[in-house]
Amino acid sequence: MDSQDTLLDRFEQLNTIGASLSSERNIDRLLENILLAAKAITHADGGTLYRMREDGRALRFAILRTDSLGIAFGGTTGQPISAQFQDLALYREDGSENSSMVAAYSAVHGATVNIADAYSEAGFDFSGTRRFDASTGYRSKSFLTVPMKNHEREIIGVLQLINAIDPETGTVREFSLADQHLAESLASQAAVALTNRLLLVQLEMLFESFISLINLAIDEKSPYTGGHCQRVPTLTMMLADAADSVRDGPLADFSLSEQDRYELKIAAMLHDCGKVTTPVHVVDKATKLEAIVDRIGLIDTRFELVRRDAEIARWRAVAEGGDAAAAEQAFCELSARVDEDRAFLRRVNIGGEAMSPEEQARVREISKRYSWVNPAGERADFLSDNEIENLSIRAGTLTAEEREVINHHVVASIRMLESLPWPKHLRHVPEYAGGHHERIDGKGYPKGLRGDQMSVQARIMGIADIFEALTARDRPYKPAMSVDKAMRIMENMAATGHIDPALFEVFRREKVHERYAQQFLGDAPPPPG
Repeated sequence: MDSQDTLLDRFEQLNTIGASLSSERNIDRLLENILLAAKAITHADGGTLYRMREDGRALRFAILRTDSLGIAFGGTTGQPISAQFQDLALYREDGSENSSMVAAYSAVHGATVNIADAYSEAGFDFSGTRRFDASTGYRSKSFLTVPMKNHEREIIGVLQLINAIDPETGTVREFSLADQHLAESLASQAAVALTNRLLLVQLEMLFESFISLINLAIDEKSPYTGGHCQRVPTLTMMLADAADSVRDGPLADFSLSEQDRYELKIAAMLHDCGKVTTPVHVVDKATKLEAIVDRIGLIDTRFELVRRDAEIARWRAVAEGGDAAAAEQAFCELSARVDEDRAFLRRVNIGGEAMSPEEQARVREISKRYSWVNPAGERADFLSDNEIENLSIRAGTLTAEEREVINHHVVASIRMLESLPWPKHLRHVPEYAGGHHERIDGKGYPKGLRGDQMSVQARIMGIADIFEALTARDRPYKPAMSVDKAMRIMENMAATGHIDPALFEVFRREKVHERYAQQFLGDAPPPPG
């Protein structure tokens, strides 16, 4: 029998094991730790941990170990359970219990089975065990099979230990009653730890699915931002991993734990959640005059009205005895000017290049050069004040007011995220997500934070957001930009205080941009420039 001191030591070991199991986040490592702990506390040579299949009809091999044979499958070994270890059915085809298999019996009845010698045990079918022994030279003898019950008394797995080794003699012995009690206690703690971990995993999956639902809503609202919401998180984590590997310079002390990485991932997934509040006609504004429709068509119609009025004036002058040649020349000159001005307005409406002050002045001149009769019967300037404002946008397609509407999505994101009761390990999500439009020089928005007021994670997201936006090939308001050109622009941003130069150096040196391009930009040939 076990001595009192030894039992006390083993109970202390059990308590230590229970505490360690409750803190393990990785499911595979947790399963492995459960089996290794059970083997250690009972001095078992081998063991198997089965998990209940989702349909509750079979047990699935999860972890397999036999020390004396050097067998190790599942868990963190990198060796998957081979096809020869098929699921263990709990019920036969006729619906009856598969009570001949000891692990199946333990799962169906929720009972521990302690067998001194499998070869002399008459109640169970150990033919598979004998075949295994014959092929390996092993001798499977003592078995201890313990069901794993969660807090709802549901069987979620089975722990099976093989060949208890006497610590003093090294011989195989049967599992003692103390071994059984310890294994049952461990199985109970392990079941709770595993259930809790699985529940957390399910909650995390539900949470991430909910985030994806928000991004899907943005995607359905505007396909041009939906891809952005999916690509920025990937690029963010690429740069974060690269920065985490740096061991010198300004980023030498930066490191990310598993929880830190998850927190940053969630922040990246939610960084543009406020865009659900942004009007779609602003988000998707492909040309300067686009609202619900592109109003350049209305201006085309006005030009035709001007041409029609000029033609009517030509024929009226001829009918009244005027010089036909002069009337024809005047009409042709106006018609040519109409074509030139219409082509000019259609070109500047695209908004692809920076507009010069001379071109902005020409827009105003065109508005005064022609007039037309509006639906109210009044003669009006050719262009409205709103049309002049939009056509005179220096770069891009957004007016200052519309840019404020776009920028407001960051404020909306921060308000939405700060209203949520974040758990401790996700408490920085609002700060990371809300800081991706800040600048190192303090000229960003919405808070105008300087670099030393921003976390490294927020600065990482800023670089990811900019690079994705520059290289995106699904935006209606700009042509695709080559990776090389985007990198030159960002190099200038790093030099002028827009983005973190140390992080950009990591971005460039570790070829994060190339890996991202291969994953997301490889299907289309890079544009020139």
